[in-house]
Amino acid sequence: MFADGNRQLLARMDSLELPAADSRAALKVVLGAFADFAVEDPARNSLLFRRVIPGLEPSPESYALAVDALSRAVAVMNEAGVTEPGDIDCMVAMVAGLIEAQLSNEPGGDRWLRHLYRMVDLLADDANERNP
Repeated sequence: MFADGNRQLLARMDSLELPAADSRAALKVVLGAFADFAVEDPARNSLLFRRVIPGLEPSPESYALAVDALSRAVAVMNEAGVTEPGDIDCMVAMVAGLIEAQLSNEPGGDRWLRHLYRMVDLLADDANERNP
């Protein structure tokens, strides 16, 4: 199930049409698609992105799919100028936090996720200012 969920995520990422001339817009598309994927099925979200099942260790092959999905998102971050490990960590934590707030406080709504693009701009601007 872990592998299947990550295959679904990779398929979603493969289907995205990214604006080639605007790396910031491409980052918003990728992170927005990721967030939408994460909130549309709370059970799948728990399996893929939280450690809620004691002792669950995905097989190396299954885990490689998750690494591939994150690596793809990081590559788009890098293109948008978010290259430092700490800045990448902050971007990942921001997206994860918005997803968790959305699922916990307003399932099916958009109160928290509607701030995603603004938060991407804030973090990317900060990263680009410190690492021109």
